[in-house]
Amino acid sequence: MISFNRPDGQSCQGYYVEPANGNTAPGIVVIQEWWGLNDQIKGVADQLVQQGYRVLVPDLYKGEVTVEAAEAEHLMNDLDFGDAATQNIRGAVQHLKASSPKVAVLGYCMGGALTVLAAVYAPETDVAISWYGVPPAEAADVSTIAIPFQGHFAEQDVFFPPDAVKAFEAQLKQGSAPHETYWYDAHHAFGNENNDIYDPEATKLAWERSLTFLATHLT
Repeated sequence: MISFNRPDGQSCQGYYVEPANGNTAPGIVVIQEWWGLNDQIKGVADQLVQQGYRVLVPDLYKGEVTVEAAEAEHLMNDLDFGDAATQNIRGAVQHLKASSPKVAVLGYCMGGALTVLAAVYAPETDVAISWYGVPPAEAADVSTIAIPFQGHFAEQDVFFPPDAVKAFEAQLKQGSAPHETYWYDAHHAFGNENNDIYDPEATKLAWERSLTFLATHLT
């Protein structure tokens, strides 16, 4: 765990890992699901490090982690999404950008929605990838996104229903951002191996697409 500064001068904690080639590799800010900064999301960071990236996972819940859905929902509802995107996540991007040429934001579920907000409100971000998460339409004008964006969405998602995501896609297409979105015959959070609805085939394909997108736009 490390401490880094937010734009407002406050500090934030985060899980940081870097590859063998040191601290000048391209960076990725990974954003947690609603469970908190747990071992599963740290594992995502560790996998990205194996691909040669520096990775920072900001601790948006300030140390709180849960395995109970009701508590996770409570923690998520208590989170100030605007502050998280413009301060904690932007601060994490700025921290990596100090020595990395480019920095991406990649998030899951709640973190996917925050990734979209970061693409709008954290101007230092170079690339954004959301796995099954978009913010409410009123939270951001996604047609203003100007960086490469990739989205992975589930056809059977009850948390981020397809109709809402398709409206997001339509607004995104109104802008100038290079973007690609993919749909999977899967449930929400299909990429979390700790879930009963984990879909290894969809996860493998989405992961390969994510790595290709990162290699194309981040390196």
